Amino acid sequence: MTKFFLAKSRSRISSFLILLVFQVLGSHVYADAPSDTLLHIVQRCIDLDKPNYCGQCRLPQLTAGCPVAPTCKGTIDLWAGDEEYVAIRDIKMCGCPEDFVHGLVLPKATITGVEDPKRPDSIWLFSWQVGISKIPAPDLALVVNPRLRRTQNQLHVHLVKLKPESRSLVSGGIVGETGDLSSVWRIAQKAADQVNMSDFGIMVFEKSRGNFGVVISSNSPESLYTQAVCRPEAR
Repeated sequence: MTKFFLAKSRSRISSFLILLVFQVLGSHVYADAPSDTLLHIVQRCIDLDKPNYCGQCRLPQLTAGCPVAPTCKGTIDLWAGDEEYVAIRDIKMCGCPEDFVHGLVLPKATITGVEDPKRPDSIWLFSWQVGISKIPAPDLALVVNPRLRRTQNQLHVHLVKLKPESRSLVSGGIVGETGDLSSVWRIAQKAADQVNMSDFGIMVFEKSRGNFGVVISSNSPESLYTQAVCRPEAR
């Protein structure tokens, strides 16, 4: 009888761990893609004038005219760009209703993520400016996930909608407020250092007009506080 209960307990623990793994991976559509996919996009797929563009880029822009099946998951949609950054549609938008929005802002330079000392201050302002062209400011959240909660090793800021209940959920978790988005990294790093948090994610949202709240978490702020995925339409 004891062996039976031990076996049953082990089975429950195993099932829980398997479910947990799927929950973590399920929030990252790039989980089954190489970890350099986003870096490949900024290096090989943004500049249409690159020699042999179609042969070098695995996920070409639709306007490139490459001989590939023009599927949502097989191409990229470039939203905006300048000398330092590009904004693209996240693959999580594929198969979703037209009103669902999820974008990514990527630096053109090779920068791994939140832990990289080269993380640029200006990425937050660029992300906000692109984000509000897609999502109303009161609903917009900018998110960078922790190193251990990401599947891509190129810094990327998620442009997503807050969950309706998130404002009340994060009210006690705001580690700083600022009217200057270039100070986000400094606010977040100082707060993380104070509690010895070596790995953390960041969420930025407009707390009041022109005043931004900064939230940090050891878990994925994208999964905790935002509408990161949709219920795909039947196709």
